[in-house]
Amino acid sequence: MRTGSEPMTARSPLRMRFWLSIWGLIWTTGGTVAFAIAERPGWTVAFAILWLIVVVDLVIVVRHIRQGPHFQPGRDVPPYQPPSHR
Repeated sequence: MRTGSEPMTARSPLRMRFWLSIWGLIWTTGGTVAFAIAERPGWTVAFAILWLIVVVDLVIVVRHIRQGPHFQPGRDVPPYQPPSHR
């Protein structure tokens, strides 16, 4: 159901961000280890920095999911009502 106020009432797809962060965690860990074994310090540092960014994002996403329905409403929660303009 579209109301025309989606930018104001949009919900963040936290579950999707969670799984994408897990996928990124796997790849950045693998890349860091692979480049460390191959003795490529520049690539190792680049992947380690990406790993750190993914971990920070994952922590934020998990925190928002644990905060409850205000940040991640379930399918049974109806969309927010658009603000009324007077």
